[in-house]
This record gives sequence, structure tokens and C-alpha cells, in this order.
Amino acid sequence: MTAFAEVIGDPIAHSKSPLIHGFWLDALGIQAEYRRCHVRPDELAGYFEQRRADRDWRGCNITVPHKEAALAHVPDPGGIRHTIGAMNTVFRDESGGIAGTNTDAAGFWSPISALDLSGKPVVVIGAGGAARAVLFALSRVGVGPVTILNRTPLKAAGLLAAFGLKGNVAPLGSALPPAALLVNASTLGMAGQRALEVELAPLPDDAIVYDIVYAPLQTALLQAAEHRGLETIDGLEMLIGQAALAFELFFDAAPPRDRDDELRELLTA
Repeated sequence: MTAFAEVIGDPIAHSKSPLIHGFWLDALGIQAEYRRCHVRPDELAGYFEQRRADRDWRGCNITVPHKEAALAHVPDPGGIRHTIGAMNTVFRDESGGIAGTNTDAAGFWSPISALDLSGKPVVVIGAGGAARAVLFALSRVGVGPVTILNRTPLKAAGLLAAFGLKGNVAPLGSALPPAALLVNASTLGMAGQRALEVELAPLPDDAIVYDIVYAPLQTALLQAAEHRGLETIDGLEMLIGQAALAFELFFDAAPPRDRDDELRELLTA
């Protein structure tokens, strides 16, 4: 039998996580696999029950729509439920049991960690599991005000309160306020999903546009931002960053981040 980890979601065929982890496993000569696994919402409880008993299973990454639902099925020793409120990584703990955590927040923050966003206005699109990780990271550096655009503004207002952020909420399609950073933390613009329609004119010329969607990599949002001459950050930055933390938890080895350029070439081929 072969040790393995995997990524679960619904849908899952678009995931680039197997390419990332497979690249690192090969680079380090680790005899293990990383797979995709399609898990529907009504299958989530059974999935974790089955994998918990499989001694070859090292853990999983979790993508939409399971990041919040997973909290009901996996032990949460780090208190993720009461901080970020979403779980994107499950791994074997030292006792051989399973535990969950969130590597999205650190993965999101990594490419913008050198920025001084203290007190600066930010716009976040979305209010799901990924948005919770984004808002958690932003709350730790004192940004503000934060405007959340979401289909259901009431849910967005709850997130502002949960993370102690000052700001406003508005329905999708509302005009953007001026902001130093715009983050699309939703699935809008992803292949197979609705388009993200947003007018970037209100953003100042030094604003940064960050889209966590990576399929397609060059989203319509990033294309529009580049057309305006704005600095952009694509979804691979967060994807690779969160994957690196998860890889260590799964395989007890640090991935070779000095080969990130080579990895990006593989992912964009």
C-alpha cells in the first residue's frame, strides 16, 4: 500500500493541488501519492469516517463547498471554529488520529506580507470559507475600513462583526469604494461559475487587485486590472502558499520552495 493525501471538493476536476504536491513529492523522492477525490455535501461525514480508518491516508485539503461543513466532522484542537471558522486541511496528528486546521489565511497573506495595510481601506468579494480566511488575516494587521460585497449582505455583516472589523457591506454589483486592496475571495469568475462583474474605475492607481481564483489563472478581473495598469496577484500565490503548509503536515517534510518558478511553469503549461 502507498501513503497518500488528497484534495476533496464538489466540483474537484479543476484542482491543481495534485500537480503541486506531486511536484514536491517527486522533487524530494518521497514515496507517496496525492489525489483528487470528488465528495458531495451529503457524502462528507461518510468520507471522513472511511478515511479515518485508512492508515495509508495522511490527510486532505478541502475546497468548496466543504470548508465550513468539515468543522462538524473533524476534531479542531487549534480552535479554528472560533477564529477563522473554516477548515481547509485535515491531517494525522501525533497519536494517529485526525485533526483539522486552516492554512488558507497564511497562504493568502504570504504574497502581500511586505505591504503596510494598517488603516487602509480594503474590499473583499465573497463571504464563504475562503473569505473567512482572508478576513482573519486582514484583521490581524489592522486594516480598515473593510467593505464586503456578497449576495447576502446580512451574512457579510456577520463576518465583519466576527472578525472585529470596521466597515460596510453591500450586495454584489454595487459600486466599489476607493480601496488600497481588492480581493476576490469568491468563486465568481471561476471556470463553470458565474462571471464576476465589477467596475474598477473607483480604485486609485496604486491599488492592488488580488483574485484567489486560479482556474482560469488570468481571470477577467485580473485582465481588467492589468488594463488599468494596476498591480495584480493571481490565485496561484495563495494556492501554493497554503499547499506548502499542508504538505509539511501530510508528509513531515518542507517542500522545496526554491523551485517555485519551475512549479508555476508546470501549473501554467
